Amino acid sequence: MSVMAIGVDIIETERIKKAIEHWGEHFLFRIFTPAEVAYCRAKQQSHYSFAARFAVKEAVIKAIGTGLTSNLRWTSIEIVNDKKGKAEVRLGERVKEVIGNKKILISMSHTHQYAIGEAILLEE
Repeated sequence: MSVMAIGVDIIETERIKKAIEHWGEHFLFRIFTPAEVAYCRAKQQSHYSFAARFAVKEAVIKAIGTGLTSNLRWTSIEIVNDKKGKAEVRLGERVKEVIGNKKILISMSHTHQYAIGEAILLEE
């Protein structure tokens, strides 16, 4: 496997908190899938989890290199957790068409102030 691209994003957690307070459900379901919303809402101070997922989605978009288009939406990139809690990316069909047989690895973290996401696009 070889690294084709890397994407990184950092965001202030307060920015996501304010967006949720201002735009509510409209913001949440424009950016996140119902499963992501349910997962994050189950956490105390859910805006930290939302911010980390937002950052890693941005990182995935940067690694892919297309930006958001009419065919590529926020919700076509879903962040899920495996049984051990490790974050993984689940891609919609349009994203899979764009990247072909490449694989994306992700990592994300947050503090009280910032959330960071990283995505690595690998060619198999």
